[in-house]
Amino acid sequence: MKYLKIILALTCIYVLSISFKPLHRSAASDDYPIYNGNDLGVTWSPEKTVFKIWAPTASAVKLRLYAAGEGGKALQMHNLTKAQQGVWELTITQDLKNQYYTFQTNINGRWLKERPDIYARAVGVNGRRGMVVDLASTNPKKWALDKKPAQKNFTDIIIYELHVRDLSMSANSGIEHKGKFLGLAETKTKSPDGTITGLDHIKSLGVTHVHLLPSFDYNSVDETKPEASEYNWGYDPLNYNVPEGSYATDPYDGNVRIREFKKMVQTLHTNGLRVILDVVYNHTCDTSANFNQFVPGYFYRHTAGGAYSNATGCGNETASEKAMMRQYMIESVVYWAKEYHLDGFRFDLMGVHDIQTMNAISAALHKVDPTIFIYGEGWAVGNSPLDENLRAVKKNASKLDKIAVFSDDIRDGIKGGWSDVKSKGFVSGAPGMAESVKFGIVGSVQHPQVDYTKVNYSKAPWAAEPYQTISYVSCHDDNTLWDRLKISNPSASEAELIKMDKLANTIVFTSQGVAFLHAGEEMLRTKNGVANSFQSPDAINELDWGRKAKYKEVFDYYKSLIALRKHHPAFRMPSAQMIREHLKFIDTKDQNLIAYQIGGNANGDNWRNIMIILNGNTTSTKFNLPDGRWRLVADGKTIDEKSMKAVNGGTIVLPATSAYVLYEL
Repeated sequence: MKYLKIILALTCIYVLSISFKPLHRSAASDDYPIYNGNDLGVTWSPEKTVFKIWAPTASAVKLRLYAAGEGGKALQMHNLTKAQQGVWELTITQDLKNQYYTFQTNINGRWLKERPDIYARAVGVNGRRGMVVDLASTNPKKWALDKKPAQKNFTDIIIYELHVRDLSMSANSGIEHKGKFLGLAETKTKSPDGTITGLDHIKSLGVTHVHLLPSFDYNSVDETKPEASEYNWGYDPLNYNVPEGSYATDPYDGNVRIREFKKMVQTLHTNGLRVILDVVYNHTCDTSANFNQFVPGYFYRHTAGGAYSNATGCGNETASEKAMMRQYMIESVVYWAKEYHLDGFRFDLMGVHDIQTMNAISAALHKVDPTIFIYGEGWAVGNSPLDENLRAVKKNASKLDKIAVFSDDIRDGIKGGWSDVKSKGFVSGAPGMAESVKFGIVGSVQHPQVDYTKVNYSKAPWAAEPYQTISYVSCHDDNTLWDRLKISNPSASEAELIKMDKLANTIVFTSQGVAFLHAGEEMLRTKNGVANSFQSPDAINELDWGRKAKYKEVFDYYKSLIALRKHHPAFRMPSAQMIREHLKFIDTKDQNLIAYQIGGNANGDNWRNIMIILNGNTTSTKFNLPDGRWRLVADGKTIDEKSMKAVNGGTIVLPATSAYVLYEL
């Protein structure tokens, strides 16, 4: 199966407990009463706190209040009252601020586990108890004045994918709050050699959005030992609406993680960076998670035989098409957008979710803020009971409303196929990859000069508009770009590998669509050949800031490359029709040489005619430049938009493994 290997890249830590027997009625589960309100969970005021959960199959529900998030005996215990539409509720006329709580349901004569409600907005250490929270008290100073950086078009977005812990854990990061939300909020940090690090580094690079790997409360890291060697990417959800405690300076106080997450967002906004949260609604950490303590079986898909279906490779998959799961997902992302001022969401294994739910999420989020950006992985890793034609997989991207999808077509065209780590791509001189790269260059939209029969995966355009394509060459899972190039080109010198690396992301950043960069690529990040490092120690995952000084020339190239894209709207055309009108490929008669022009002052660019030439050959190559006077601004080594180097039309020679960018005078 095409994406089976991605199972290794998923970070779910799951336990298929033999003792946990699903208490669900798979055939009748859609007949459960649906609650239409938006007040499930815990609603606090100084005068009273209202507790509401949806548990239509329960015969009794208990609430326990505690002084702390772990240990100790319950201060109070109450029975909830059954109301309408499957809801159980209780109102306590006391000020319960900062008290911790659990619910426990009795279903089919059996008391299930004590757990927070699935809507919990604050929790104690390790997320086993909820906390009654006054959210207004968690706001940092001037939170109401927090302002998002300006954004015109989705195609203007440049994403920097980052794990919170990776940024700061290295001894040479110069960051005080190592591994914390506040570490990302520190400014003026430097390495021992004086190199700018952390937030200031990201800001100077010129990206527009920071994509945070899952930073909600996840299951695999013990928050009582946050400084220990435990590590995870966070793709094993526990409490979806709460920030992760191991990234907070105090995981025991439920207020702290909320306040520090908000402070991080506020600081990023102040520094001109928008914030995207990686969300994982496609599966839970295991099948004994909170969903099954309230309505066993309902929130998941099942096989015809009643077992948990497993399109995620994590032992379960959620059922987004069910009314209460759909409502839960919508309310969850809207909550994050409003309460935490988030600017975007990346959906893990989005291909598991149904199209209707994803479009409902888009509508709800864009009602809050039309500039919110939504994208995800347009695939699953196994078969699902829900028909693929109904799911948000890549081939159905045109059916999605204002939602983008990662392009594995351009990714693997550039560096080589995912299924064989030793395979080469266009930048390594592999034949047969050019059409896949061209497909990515036009943002996966229909273009008359792309031969879809020769594209590696997609035999037809799948994006209706270019903003639906995430153009990238590597991300957190699988090898870093640098490691992959080393593995697939074992005899290449470091200088040759650097040329391949530069060419790879030059293709990405001059392509249409939305550009995406894995944190550290700009300084040749390595994980020492460890591909899926979700459980590897910090020594493998942390950003080594010494590499920024060592490969300063590479960092400078990336910085200039990003500036080139930002300065020239021709690389960021907002519509498929505009791309077809202004972008024309030139037949080079060489399967490893791609050339194209973007003409007519495309998208209002001040460069009337731009020429991009991509030489994937391992040898220098001749190209016949059209007649005219051209200025060379990128030559594979450096990028200089103010270059005084003029070139006349006629035969030019491109060095091996290089990218030329010129504009006509």
